[in-house]
Amino acid sequence: MKKSTFIITTLLILSGVIFITCKKDKETIPEANVINSFIWKGLHDYYLWEADVPNLSETTYPEGDKRNKLLNQYTDPQELFKSLLYQPDVVDKWSFLVDNSKIIDDWTNAVSTTMGFDFVLYRVSSGSNNLVGIVRYVLKGTPAEKAGIKRGDLFMKINDTQLTISNYNTLLSNSSYKLTFAIDTNKVLTDSNKSVSMTAVEMQENPVFKDTIFTYKNQKVGYLCYNGFTSDFDIELNNVFKEFKDGGVNQLVVDLRYNGGGSVQSAIYLASMIYSTESSKIFSKKVYNSLLQQYIVSKYGSSALEDHFTGTIAKTETAPAASINCLNLNKVYIIGTDNTASASELLINSLRPYITVKLVGTKTYGKYVASNTIKDWDQNGNVSTKHSYAMQPIVVKIANSAGVTDFVNGLTPDINVQEDVTNLLPLGEPVEPMLQAALNDMEGNVIASYPLKSAQMGMSKFMNGNMLKPFAGQMYISSFK
Repeated sequence: MKKSTFIITTLLILSGVIFITCKKDKETIPEANVINSFIWKGLHDYYLWEADVPNLSETTYPEGDKRNKLLNQYTDPQELFKSLLYQPDVVDKWSFLVDNSKIIDDWTNAVSTTMGFDFVLYRVSSGSNNLVGIVRYVLKGTPAEKAGIKRGDLFMKINDTQLTISNYNTLLSNSSYKLTFAIDTNKVLTDSNKSVSMTAVEMQENPVFKDTIFTYKNQKVGYLCYNGFTSDFDIELNNVFKEFKDGGVNQLVVDLRYNGGGSVQSAIYLASMIYSTESSKIFSKKVYNSLLQQYIVSKYGSSALEDHFTGTIAKTETAPAASINCLNLNKVYIIGTDNTASASELLINSLRPYITVKLVGTKTYGKYVASNTIKDWDQNGNVSTKHSYAMQPIVVKIANSAGVTDFVNGLTPDINVQEDVTNLLPLGEPVEPMLQAALNDMEGNVIASYPLKSAQMGMSKFMNGNMLKPFAGQMYISSFK
């Protein structure tokens, strides 16, 4: 009996020692820093593919030591952010994080430091590493316009160095450079003796690039070249449609060949200007991650997942509300290319259930998801002063009223015609090939596909120059309802 008591007592003492030792040696996990915590929480709450990323699971990584241990593995916020994306650069090619929220504010307002011209890069011949730049348009009042650069100009050298697939990004990203023009003589590209020097300036790009009204075969045609869905210019866009309406326009061509996207709200306004201001009509339907979707529906109702056509441009800090000038058309021609993305594709896709949309050009980019700006807000809606990071994750998938979405390979044109980069005629002129293809169709001369100009065949397209801009090809929403 005494022996048993001794053994039990000894075991209890040893257990206590072990318990005390374990308790003493338990790992102390420090709190994750505020930036990493912000990144995890923001993606967990809003990211479209949250359910497909195990490390964003609240069940796997709840608040506390387990989550802190995960987040403390990363000293670089960008590395953490990318690790929490769903198949980055494959499925999610668009979500991004910045260390200064002003970068995103400038981007959504189309503010950038630029020379003021848009271009496309081609290999000088198939398989060559040397590149030639071809100017597509020049913005008014910019260094490029002041230097005399025009649509259709060719260039192969920056700072006396030939552009190649390995150096183009470095050369064209300089804030100041000398550009040397090239000339095409019987399909042979050579340097000209002409160069210009420019220094980039910070400016806001006006997306309403060109608008005009002309008569063609007894049709009053309105033409609009619109290069970005930027909300600061919604009123100016509406004023163009007033001119179209007052001018008796009964055929419309909207040129989105260089339009990489932007504000969903601006796309709704443009669709309403083209087709209808009846707010009962559904423009598009949104799908969020399941947790966010449930929250939105419970708080605002299922109608919050729908966007509708509208008769009013909402009041902003700089402009009063305005009634939309609507043409009430049953058909529209839209010019598009592989540069036509996101909000541009949204416009096309969301008009199709209601009116005839003739897509003229080539297959579009293929983006049907949108992002939203996430900052580190507190309970009162104020932005944290502890850091300046912000993120722009993909948060929503958008379908039209008929449920059409997931066009990952782009939208297929009704009239196939390519821009002749070796002979870029003025935008808005009836003889310009892509506009001409639309006009031919208007008069009943239906041509489904136009042959590529032979002069262009020797070159191989490398990339659109606007892909060098930060966050190209984005579409964003301004709220979650």
